[in-house]
Amino acid sequence: QLVESGGGLVQAGGSLRLSCAASGRTINTYGMAWFRRAPGKEREFVAAINVSGSKTSYADSMKGRFTISRDNAKNTVYLQMNSLKPEDTAVYYCAAGVGLVGLLPRSASAEYNFWGQGTQVTVSS
Repeated sequence: QLVESGGGLVQAGGSLRLSCAASGRTINTYGMAWFRRAPGKEREFVAAINVSGSKTSYADSMKGRFTISRDNAKNTVYLQMNSLKPEDTAVYYCAAGVGLVGLLPRSASAEYNFWGQGTQVTVSS
């Protein structure tokens, strides 16, 4: 089970740090990723990280503002979000995958096997 936390309401330009804690399984064999779904839009890729944490990947609109990291000892993945914009408003989901995503960060949601319930992020203008 993956459980996201850290969402909330923030003003534009502010920061939030999302956490994804795994229970019932260890994440140290899973590639991890964050996706988001904005109102009326399809789910989109945000960021991904491989098992060791040595490789990361970001959607273009998040580069330079968001940072994905992981602490395998704590069984947790993080998403640091800075310089937030109103268009970042969405439900953010954590995902875990096996196979190639463990070696290389991947952006396709179909490559992830386990998903959290999501945490709401609202950015006001």
